[in-house]
Amino acid sequence: MKLAEALQLRADLQKRMEQLASRLYDNATVQEGESPAEDPASLWTEYEDCAAQLEDLMARINRTNSQTRTNRGTLTELLARRDCLKLRVETCRNFLTSASSLTRRATRSEIKICSAVSVPEYRKKADALAQELRETDNAIQSANWTTELL
Repeated sequence: MKLAEALQLRADLQKRMEQLASRLYDNATVQEGESPAEDPASLWTEYEDCAAQLEDLMARINRTNSQTRTNRGTLTELLARRDCLKLRVETCRNFLTSASSLTRRATRSEIKICSAVSVPEYRKKADALAQELRETDNAIQSANWTTELL
């Protein structure tokens, strides 16, 4: 199984567990004399089976990520880089939104609000960060589809 397939399976298992948890909650109590719509014990068993599969799969994914080398480092290192780049891009964009929102004055006596930074300079930085994020994400996706799960 390729790493990308394992990641899809992990997402499916997580979604399945959320659904099972919701069904468990819905069938936890019933009116006296009534039966639940679904058997909580069998739902719990299915939930536990999914949890065991997910735990094993996550361990295998993490082991694969830490042992898979690309020309830019291990997959674990690339994932950490991507996560930090996402934060940096988001912060830079929000910062630029604030720096770009200048208030208009109705009269000359009103306080003038000016940007504290060179917006074009920071736009270039934001664009460079966004490009690096795309390239890092592409490297991760490429490795995911070519790497066998350990």
